[in-house]
Amino acid sequence: MSAKSNEGHKDNEAMSEYGRATPNVKVSVTRHFDASPERVFDAWLDPEMIGKWMFGPALREEEVLRIVADARVGGSFSFLVRRQGQEIDHVGKYREIDRPRRLIFTWGIAGESEDESLVIIEIVPQGTGAELTLTHEMDAKWADYASRTEAGWTKMLEALAATLGQI
Repeated sequence: MSAKSNEGHKDNEAMSEYGRATPNVKVSVTRHFDASPERVFDAWLDPEMIGKWMFGPALREEEVLRIVADARVGGSFSFLVRRQGQEIDHVGKYREIDRPRRLIFTWGIAGESEDESLVIIEIVPQGTGAELTLTHEMDAKWADYASRTEAGWTKMLEALAATLGQI
């Protein structure tokens, strides 16, 4: 199992398919999974699964306080953790849910950066498994965080692969 990633790059002119200017920074990470596209896709929407691979002590020193997901187009999610004594609420809204191929949602921190970035998950069958490509589009003001964002998603996808392998 190998993870492939592309460095964040700037795209100042493009328009997204949603009719707004595409944010200036894009980070992409691609990973193969030894699991069906359906299992990989469902892990993004199931609060219990999210708590196993996206957040918590398996990934970093933090305590999961609440994971809630209203997994429907227009629905929202809230992933609240306590990290270094600070509560951080990762929030977003689901823009597109096309099981098991494509998932698009906004991503931000409540009260700080809500709806400022977009995450696009694309999953394609590959042999008996699946290949997932995650693209995180961020406003140019977050450009200094591109490599950190790429590293974070890469680590989370590794944890997802390990979690799926245990089930």
